[in-house]
Amino acid sequence: MTKITQAMILAAGKGTRMRPLTLHTPKPLVAVADKPLIVWHIERLRDAGITDIVINVGYLGQKLIDALAKMPLGVNLQISDESVLDEPLETAGGIRYALANGLLHDEPFILVNGDVWTEYDFCALMGRDLQENLAHLVLVANPTHNPSGDFAFDGEKVLPKNDTLPIHTFAGLSVLSPSIVSGVTAGEIAPLAPFLKTAMANGLVTGELMTQTWVDVGTLERLAEVDEYARKKNNE
Repeated sequence: MTKITQAMILAAGKGTRMRPLTLHTPKPLVAVADKPLIVWHIERLRDAGITDIVINVGYLGQKLIDALAKMPLGVNLQISDESVLDEPLETAGGIRYALANGLLHDEPFILVNGDVWTEYDFCALMGRDLQENLAHLVLVANPTHNPSGDFAFDGEKVLPKNDTLPIHTFAGLSVLSPSIVSGVTAGEIAPLAPFLKTAMANGLVTGELMTQTWVDVGTLERLAEVDEYARKKNNE
């Protein structure tokens, strides 16, 4: 079984729901307990043994690049700069762009949404063998802001929503095979969701339900909540 050695953090979004905070600060640099959101991810990945990390940047990308360059993070950080393009590439497009530019190796990798905060232990994904599957998704119980959830889960496979299985929310943490974006051309704008749903319909997506603390830091209110929680944990 091949151990996963690389990860990609999605950090190119504008964070429009968190304005005015994100008018001048890229969302990944928004602080939780005095530490930028993206640094929480980098440190957790590093502590799990992942040292090759790709970050795609777009909106206010140079500010993010400059800030990360000043931080002693202890990882091999590669920047996939989409700010030089006419438009953001979205998730599948961003992954394909990083692969085409040699920043991601052509082997399975951990994918992390940059706008979540979690205590999930990435060690659990390090030995994830996809076998013939195209993706492994980490799911959470549906939060109040997403009560209808995203996908069905039978305890092993993640499937499109249906009336017979429990529905859960995608946590924005996954292991992906590069093959899932093989139909995307380098530089093409393409969301990941349609490719995931096709793979689910073909029975090629596994999953797990996590119980650790998880927050989609999508609003100023949820940012305040996770900031308070993290500060309390730091003081314990």
